[in-house]
Amino acid sequence: MSQQQLSLINTGLTVRVTSDALPGRVFTCEITAINPQVDIATRSVHVQAQLANPDEQLRSGMYVNVAVVLPAREDVMTIPATAVLYAPYSDSVFVIEEKKDRKGSPASQIVRQQFVRLGEKRGDFITVISGLLSQDTIVSTGTFKLRNGQSVVVDNKLAPEFKLSPQPTES
Repeated sequence: MSQQQLSLINTGLTVRVTSDALPGRVFTCEITAINPQVDIATRSVHVQAQLANPDEQLRSGMYVNVAVVLPAREDVMTIPATAVLYAPYSDSVFVIEEKKDRKGSPASQIVRQQFVRLGEKRGDFITVISGLLSQDTIVSTGTFKLRNGQSVVVDNKLAPEFKLSPQPTES
């Protein structure tokens, strides 16, 4: 396995084994160990998987094709975890919208509470499974101070920096 793919590999991933000698047969097993050392000459990493062969169809010395099944990548929407207003009945965020005023009046911004279904959390971010559109602008901090329909002014001067791997400053 190439060193460029090392970050994608971990124990427990499925391995598929096929052989031209056994057309149509696919043997599966799981990665049981990953060598911590990268081969200096080839820049590859050795991976171990133990394959059950109760019918002894695979024989010593046979050529086989081995493929590691990598996890599927999926596009997801993430938002800062601080944008979520957690509640027992459902989690929500506040979406910023233009308020439709009478003619001649300048447009203002209001917040609308939007219920969301959340997924996995990583660092300062959490995935949104449903409830938001990619073009929605949301409030990222201070959601506990807001109410549905409240007027707001966007001021990002004090916005925190959100990270996938935050490091506490005083630890």
